[in-house]
Amino acid sequence: MENTSTPAVTPTAVGIRFGLITGVALTVLSFIQLAFISDPETPFRWLGALVGIAGIVLAHKSFKQLNRGFMSYGQGLGIGTILSAVAGAVSSLFSYIYINFIDPDYMSRVMEITRTRMEDKGMDDAQIDQAMAWAEKFSSGPITIVFGLLMSVFMGFLVSLIISAFTKNARPEFE
Repeated sequence: MENTSTPAVTPTAVGIRFGLITGVALTVLSFIQLAFISDPETPFRWLGALVGIAGIVLAHKSFKQLNRGFMSYGQGLGIGTILSAVAGAVSSLFSYIYINFIDPDYMSRVMEITRTRMEDKGMDDAQIDQAMAWAEKFSSGPITIVFGLLMSVFMGFLVSLIISAFTKNARPEFE
């Protein structure tokens, strides 16, 4: 029987599968934060980052199990980036739907909290108005989905650069 170097599974398939799982988990966390926690600066928001990191680590582990224990650095980076894109799309789409259709007053409440915090820091009205205008641009309409997706892919890529260095297990050249 001939030994082939073709992986048993592709990084894209694993990235999409775990991206959907991670995206659903992030959506649940997002719903909890949007529906039950009025302060957007809560430490709870960092739980999403931990879920993303766990998703990438578990995806790498799954890929290696399905690929006879091997995963190159590039494959790990690809899995993490694809996972982040899919998870970001799912969670950004949910946030858009929640903010625009389920609870349209949410952003006005967040903007008011943000304005109060800026005033407490001693910022003048011109600075506050400019910051609020920028925040409103990035938090309304379909730009929310695009911005969320871009940030998710960028952060997922950076995190995957680090995680892949630890989880890689290159196939020996003369196997």
